Amino acid sequence: MPPRACVDASLVTQWLVPEDFSERALHLLAAWTKTGTELFAPTLLLYEVAAALRFLVSQKVLTEEIGYDAFLHLRKLRIRLTSRAAIFPLAWKLARDFNQPTTYDTTYLALAHLLECELWTADRKFYNALGTKAPQVKWIGDYQTA
Repeated sequence: MPPRACVDASLVTQWLVPEDFSERALHLLAAWTKTGTELFAPTLLLYEVAAALRFLVSQKVLTEEIGYDAFLHLRKLRIRLTSRAAIFPLAWKLARDFNQPTTYDTTYLALAHLLECELWTADRKFYNALGTKAPQVKWIGDYQTA
């Protein structure tokens, strides 16, 4: 079985538009492509990334054209999306266990638990909130490029 990784909306957004950790995120994506790593995310990813892109356009951080091009590119990324029923109760439990106010982030973590793989994020606040209690969560800011 090829290696697996879960990705969240914050990381995927780094691939699509220039942000603080885009260079590292793109290096990681290239490394995963080279090793044949399968990427997974809950279906929620599409909604969150589309919302983030639209917000950046509305705030004039991105032009309408660049934002829409990024939106179109989102669907071309090789991420296996899932809405497995087991994700949702586990996301609720993880949100409770980690004292998270919503289940958005823990939905990605729940999928990583179910797939027994790492979850990569660019959301430092979420990463810091988990501390050492969730070692499978990796922050892109810690990724070292060659």
